This record gives sequence, structure tokens and C-alpha cells, in this order.
Amino acid sequence: MAEADDTELLRVAREGDANAFDALIRRHDRFLYRVARSILLDDYEAEDVVQETFIKAFKRLMDFRGEASLSTWLTRIALNEALARKRRQRTTVELEALKQPGTQIEPSPMIAPTQDPEVTAAQHQIRKLLERAIDGLPDSLRTVFVMRDVEELSTAEAARLLGLSEPTVKTRLHRARRMLREILGDQFAASLNDVFPFERQRCDLLVERVLKLVGLRK
Repeated sequence: MAEADDTELLRVAREGDANAFDALIRRHDRFLYRVARSILLDDYEAEDVVQETFIKAFKRLMDFRGEASLSTWLTRIALNEALARKRRQRTTVELEALKQPGTQIEPSPMIAPTQDPEVTAAQHQIRKLLERAIDGLPDSLRTVFVMRDVEELSTAEAARLLGLSEPTVKTRLHRARRMLREILGDQFAASLNDVFPFERQRCDLLVERVLKLVGLRK
């Protein structure tokens, strides 16, 4: 199943095959998690969005006509769910933000991957530093940055998913990169692929929850 393309997995999943739906979840869950988290800035909320996205997608599998790619369809469901949660939280978030003093993130050099325990710990700190810096980007820039520089989508793909023009995506990405370089220096890109990980254990648990909730696992 892992080798099949989305079209084949979708065809088999529509027949109620749990393994096909399992494979679809595992193929797309990290990307959806990162997109949702870029909006909500909360690991658990983002994971809930991913779970809800796949539940909604399963219920609507027969309605999917392939006018857009499966990835685009899933991303739009996740974006809508995340934005709806963001709107519900907005008043609380704004009130809490007024109470929180601003924090300054100091520049830090990037460290090359290594198995040395001390440097591994340093890499973890760098990843957290990057995550804090990305979280600090304005809402209008953060999701564009995550799609383009963390998930490495093309400008055209990000524009299509977000419903923006390509020039707008380019402008927002440029601004986001400039802001991060001002905070972190020019070497920050070296560790971007590692930020906001969706670990195997969390993925396994998510898959089992979704499959049970849609009736494909007992």
C-alpha cells in the first residue's frame, strides 16, 4: 500500500479498506500537522485538526471528484478547520497576548548533525529556537513560510493551496525569511526540515484513533 499512488489508495479506501486509508493518513499527516500548527501555534490543537480532517475526508470520500489533487483537498479541509478554531479562540488569544511581555530571541549559530550527545542536545535547543522564531512570525507570513521553506512546496503549490497569487506568496516568503534572518542569522535554513516534527509514535496513535472513529478498526 505504501508504494501505491494517491489515486489507487483512494480507490481502495472507498471500498472500506483500512490499510489503504492508513497509508493515506501516514502519507499526508505530517504536512497537514505543520500547516495546522502554523495557524494555531499549538501542538495538540494541530493534531486534533489533523484527526478531524481525516474523519471528515473519510465521510466524504465518495464526494471527492478529483477536480483538485487529494493533497489539495485534504489541505483545504485542514485549513478550514484550523481557521475556524482560530476564529473561536481569537478573543481569548488576544486577551492573553495583552498580558504577555514580548520576548527577544537571541541569534544562535547552526550546528551540523552529529551523534555526539552534547551536540544532539544543542541541536534540540536550536530546533526549539527555530520553532519559537517561526511561531513569532505574523499570521499572514507563517503558513506561507512553513509550506515553502519547511515543507518545500513550490510557489505555485503554496499559492494554490492558500488561494493566493504567486506574487503574494513570493512577497510574504521574502518578508518571513528577512525577519528570521534578522533574528537567527543566515544559517538558520540548515535545520528547517527538523522543526515541528510529527514523530512515528504520534503518527501511529493518530492513525489508530482515526480508523476506530470511522469504523475501520475495532
